Amino acid sequence: MGQGKPGIRPQKPARQSARQPSLSQLRAFAAVAEHLHFRDAAAAIGMSQPALSGAVSTLEEALGVQLIERTTRKVLLSPAGERLAARTGVVLEAVAALMEEAEAARAPFTGVLRLGVIPTVAPYLLPTVLRLVHDRYPDLDLQVHEEQTSSLLEGLAAGRLDLLLLAVPLGVPGVSEIPLFDEDFVLVMEQDHWLGGRADIPRDALRQLPLLLLDEGHCLRDQALDICREAGRTEGAPVTTTAAGLSTLVQLVAGGLGVTLLPRTAVTVETARNDALATGYFAHPAPTRRVALAMRTGSARGGEFEEFAAALRGAMEPLPVRVMDAPDV
Repeated sequence: MGQGKPGIRPQKPARQSARQPSLSQLRAFAAVAEHLHFRDAAAAIGMSQPALSGAVSTLEEALGVQLIERTTRKVLLSPAGERLAARTGVVLEAVAALMEEAEAARAPFTGVLRLGVIPTVAPYLLPTVLRLVHDRYPDLDLQVHEEQTSSLLEGLAAGRLDLLLLAVPLGVPGVSEIPLFDEDFVLVMEQDHWLGGRADIPRDALRQLPLLLLDEGHCLRDQALDICREAGRTEGAPVTTTAAGLSTLVQLVAGGLGVTLLPRTAVTVETARNDALATGYFAHPAPTRRVALAMRTGSARGGEFEEFAAALRGAMEPLPVRVMDAPDV
């Protein structure tokens, strides 16, 4: 056989692992990297401690690097472990996204739908939503989360929530809105208030009324303040924040502490408990809010959510709202 050229050694092929890492091994390592404790990591992913330790050891063999430094007192990531932990998280997130896409493609309106709803919508619209899901989508596992708008948007961005039901506009990049309806605001006051029972209240009546609002963080508070500013209410006019929810707010009105604004869908529920209350309606055009569904732009379930919105519009026809036409595609 001929000799190679002098001074030039033949190159060895790049080393390749005999085994590829499994998802189970990657999940085990990710759990250890997060908790730095084998018992806690095993509990977090529902694996026995010996099985988790074995999975990490097998992963180290497959990768050819030591990921974990084991001592009698604690677990530490090696320098290689520090580098590969972040990459492992990316891989597992990509696999989760793949499974979500496959689930959505496999069958619409099946599996889990994590719906976030704001507190000033949930008590009044959820009966309609739940009845629709029960009757039309029996295979859908609807999970409802009631939170304020900022928390819902964080959950949507992080993938903790799939779809939101809330007041818009949001103006948030990466979030698409599917309008459902507009509804008027109604003025709620004591039974003998001079505006009680009127259907032609001018907006400027809000300028000096003792107004009760929800706490900071509720979008309904911000909407009410916007209405007051449009009516010419000055910054010095009394605005008292005294309630974390509409039910408490209405009872404070009944007690003579002031007046408040309610979305029309909430009026029947919140005023039926107390005959000391009266309502009044604003002259046209009344102040309104718009309620919509919101989803991540480009969601794999976008078509499903559009169809869900159309079904919701039909189900909400009996409510005291102005249902929106389906948006042009």
